[in-house]
Amino acid sequence: MTVRIVLADDQAMIRTGLRMVVESEPGMEVVGEAADGAEAVALARRVRPDIVLMDISMPRVDGLTAARQLLDAPHPPKVIMLTTFDTDENLYAALRAGTSGFLLKVSPPEQLVEAIRVVAAGDGLLDPAVTTRVIASFAGRHEPVRPPQLAELTPRELEVLRMLARGLTNAEIAKELFVGEATVKTHVARVLMKLNLRDRAQAVVFAYESGVVTPGSALG
Repeated sequence: MTVRIVLADDQAMIRTGLRMVVESEPGMEVVGEAADGAEAVALARRVRPDIVLMDISMPRVDGLTAARQLLDAPHPPKVIMLTTFDTDENLYAALRAGTSGFLLKVSPPEQLVEAIRVVAAGDGLLDPAVTTRVIASFAGRHEPVRPPQLAELTPRELEVLRMLARGLTNAEIAKELFVGEATVKTHVARVLMKLNLRDRAQAVVFAYESGVVTPGSALG
């Protein structure tokens, strides 16, 4: 199945470079380009891509605002934020908004391709070490709030949520639980459904903000 991608960046040269990288890979197709956040939202709603590569700093409507608008709508695409600066505050804001990850513009082409594959597959976190570090750092500044829907999780699903908070892939969770990957995939899907979460990145945010894990306890 082809992964359909929209590129959103205010610099034409950056978009051209991204297009060259993406379209050199089998199974990936660029279905549109946008030069600002407003264009990105309108384009994505029209062409319904699987993934939007979204620059975080753009004129008119910035990437974070555009991402929120897309992700708040029904059946949203996955969003990967692109930025020049690896600032934890931006990363946390993007993850809380529901984006699937965060990639530096200076990342090598193979890292971009891998990021698209990870997000499209949905069975791992984009850069789990950075993601869990940032979420733990920011979530730890506030008292955890335990939502009532946590009570809907079975003990095994709660265990899987804790493993998601460590950034483990389906294969890694399967190895720790001595079960098949298909079983893990089912558990993950149920966790996301019961907690009304979009993807694994949101599950990590939820796990820390609800106190299911605490900073330091889910790492390693």
